[in-house]
Amino acid sequence: MAYFCPYCGNLLNVEVRGTDSNRLACMTCPHVYEIFQQIVIKRYPRLKEVDDVLGGSSAWENVDSTEETCPKCKHKRAYYLQIQTRSADEPMTVFYKCCNVPCGHRWKD
Repeated sequence: MAYFCPYCGNLLNVEVRGTDSNRLACMTCPHVYEIFQQIVIKRYPRLKEVDDVLGGSSAWENVDSTEETCPKCKHKRAYYLQIQTRSADEPMTVFYKCCNVPCGHRWKD
């Protein structure tokens, strides 16, 4: 929430003068407003929905598995998928998904 000067309409800035004596002050005119209570406003931004860049759950339907240890549950097999994520002269990125159904952890190499 923003506070504005009632005389000139500019934004009031918070001046910290001590542990319990703060005030709102205008930077262009001599108007000040003493703050006697703590002003706390918390606003959390909405997180945007992120699309699955690997094509969703259908991308993992017909993939092969290999002997790769899951870093989360230490299961010995994982599904893998290779996708070109950078320029053509760079190597392909390998994405893994744990074969252990309750885990399902995903990581890349």
